[in-house]
Amino acid sequence: MNLITDHMKRWVTGIALLVVVTIVGLIDNRTLMWAFLGVFYFIGFNEAKKLYNIDYPQAYVYATIIWICAYFYPNPDDLFFLFAIFLGGKIAFTQEHHKKNMLLPFLYPVAGFLFFLTLYQEYGIVWMFWLLVIVVITDVGAFVVGKSVGKTPFSKTSPNKTWEGVIGGIAFATVAGTIFGYFNSQISAGFFEALIISHLTAVGSVYGDLFESYLKREAGVKDSGTLLPGHGGVLDRVDGYLFGAVVMVIALRAVYS
Repeated sequence: MNLITDHMKRWVTGIALLVVVTIVGLIDNRTLMWAFLGVFYFIGFNEAKKLYNIDYPQAYVYATIIWICAYFYPNPDDLFFLFAIFLGGKIAFTQEHHKKNMLLPFLYPVAGFLFFLTLYQEYGIVWMFWLLVIVVITDVGAFVVGKSVGKTPFSKTSPNKTWEGVIGGIAFATVAGTIFGYFNSQISAGFFEALIISHLTAVGSVYGDLFESYLKREAGVKDSGTLLPGHGGVLDRVDGYLFGAVVMVIALRAVYS
């Protein structure tokens, strides 16, 4: 099997996305970043609603309000918890118990996107590139190692993943992330801090991918969408980032508090 020619669409789409993300990152404009992430946010939210089989039109109104508030509010990650309190209170007051599952798409993927935006606003573009390096190498490393030498199934949730691939992807990402965080003068993380943050983020990205696979299996679909050739939908491409961003922000706050 040729890992390049047999997965050409996947590689082309991945490289194209990487180029676009790099350009947006180099421009490093807060409004542009908010708008860029917002495109993925709304498409991902729509895909998640379908996976959860939720058909409440007002959910789009709430999602829009949250993302607009995220532009002005200094701590975007707080907004998910505020919304959870609002929705819980509303359901208790109106006794619309059938709407309690509306929180699901706000838990995933909305919370992840809010943490992603928080990473940018609280730490800066270099830290977002750090996340990018870790997640990309985790994904690519797991794919290459798994296809090359993978034999032991990782989880019934994702039958194509192997322990060899997962461990290989995490190992490569931990090394690359540690090098990036330790030697980058704008981050200046200590060696062990960079190692821990990179490793935890890589592990988080693996389970972000696994969780999205779980949602697809529950929904009985192969991909979350069809927007990205070779990858499927937006959630198929950003699943690792949505868990990885949460883990990285929490780890950074613990290390740099």
